[in-house]
Amino acid sequence: MPRPVNTEFDFKGVNHLALVCKDMKKTVEFYRDVLGMPLIKTIDLPRGMGQHFFFDVGNGDCIAFFWFADAPEAQPGISAPAHLPTSGKSISSAHGSMNHIAINVPAERFDEYHQKLLAKGIECTPVLNHDDSPMQVSAEVTPDVFVRSVYFFDPDGILLEFAAWTADLPRAHDVAPEWRTADDAARARQPEMAK
Repeated sequence: MPRPVNTEFDFKGVNHLALVCKDMKKTVEFYRDVLGMPLIKTIDLPRGMGQHFFFDVGNGDCIAFFWFADAPEAQPGISAPAHLPTSGKSISSAHGSMNHIAINVPAERFDEYHQKLLAKGIECTPVLNHDDSPMQVSAEVTPDVFVRSVYFFDPDGILLEFAAWTADLPRAHDVAPEWRTADDAARARQPEMAK
């Protein structure tokens, strides 16, 4: 099944995501020196307001970071997940927040890249082979697996994912006919009535 085509705008992908860091030096050391992303542009904002640095994440896309002298402290569990997937704890974050960044990696190098992260001392989840089973994850790569993932945090607690597509999407059953709403969330938070 071919991917749907946008007939409204001729999008060319993501130019950049703009995130906020606490320490630009640590951010550069992590993204450039540990993950190997080239630092391609740096901006010192006017009047000492901060900095804006851009890292090439491949395919012409960037991840960018702002450093603001007056930025509030991070709020894990609110502005970003507080835990790694597979920790057994919630990975939710607030409305309007960014939950995680999934960086596309080649499927044939996925296991190698996972081992590289571990060798660099980065705490990672086990490999998650996402499929259409009731648990939505498989211990092995099967024909139902559509993406392989491993998750880890950057120095500011931003949840990152290395993701490798293993199937062409969409397939006939890949788009849900029903979407959850704010009313569904409110109902889920209400305690069950005593019987």
